Amino acid sequence: MREAFRGELAAIGNSLVEMTQLVGFAMSRATTALLEADLDLAESVIEHDRMIDKRRDEMDEKIVDLLARQQPVVATDLRVLVTSLRMSDDLERMGDLALHVAKIAQMRHPRNAIPTELISTILEMNYVAQMIVTRAGEVIASRNVAAALELDRSDDEMDILHRKVFTILLDPSWPHDVESAIDITLLSRYYERFADHAVSVARRVVFLATGTWPDPQSDLTGNHAVLDDL
Repeated sequence: MREAFRGELAAIGNSLVEMTQLVGFAMSRATTALLEADLDLAESVIEHDRMIDKRRDEMDEKIVDLLARQQPVVATDLRVLVTSLRMSDDLERMGDLALHVAKIAQMRHPRNAIPTELISTILEMNYVAQMIVTRAGEVIASRNVAAALELDRSDDEMDILHRKVFTILLDPSWPHDVESAIDITLLSRYYERFADHAVSVARRVVFLATGTWPDPQSDLTGNHAVLDDL
């Protein structure tokens, strides 16, 4: 009985890793649709979001069922189940942010929503988003707390890019209209929040393993626990 429960916990961890892959793929495709004004691709991303939502719902139902059937009394098991609910929610919201990017591409078609001078910045934001979500999946799969703590600090590059966008928008020489400025402001926020949710996932892995929330100023050179149940 206990062995079967462990197997079900492992399956939840695998599902979370798969969700990181799904939302990363969604953001990558949404970015391509945005930069290439590809309406078909944008609509494909929008449709794909339903699968992410369904995956989240199925996982949540399974977790609630396990809580009801197993009634875990071990603190670590309870943390795994309850916190996995929160991680699946973070990941579903990341999918929603990719959806929002695709909707801007859809709304502005056939025009490209990104001014030429900001194309490289959006590409960089997507690159950082892909790096962070990939690392989030690796943290879940590897159960490595030190790597999770590192990811907790790794979205600084995205924050720098987010500020760079506002510097460009607030420059008196900005040559584009208000509509374009609003689009860029929203898009920058979507990428920044995407990274924030990935970091939130990593912080939850630390909590699952240690029972405490990570201190952003903690030393990474010390010994850190490894999560065995997810």
